[in-house]
Amino acid sequence: MQTNQQSLDEILRDLIKINAVIATELIQLVENSSRQLRGAIPESCKVEHRQLRREVVEIAEKHNESCTTLREHNLKHD
Repeated sequence: MQTNQQSLDEILRDLIKINAVIATELIQLVENSSRQLRGAIPESCKVEHRQLRREVVEIAEKHNESCTTLREHNLKHD
């Protein structure tokens, strides 16, 4: 029974990390699309997207020890 619980915990940690990658990449996709359509991203959106990326990374790190690439890649976006 404990082995099943450990496996389930590992699967859930993996899914949280995968969803964090998807979420942060979608934020970037929205920014890129906005830049193409409008020529620029409103500053308010940049600020909010930056905060959303931070929050998503923090959630992933809360449940995973190895999110270095996720953090480094996403928090450098502007």
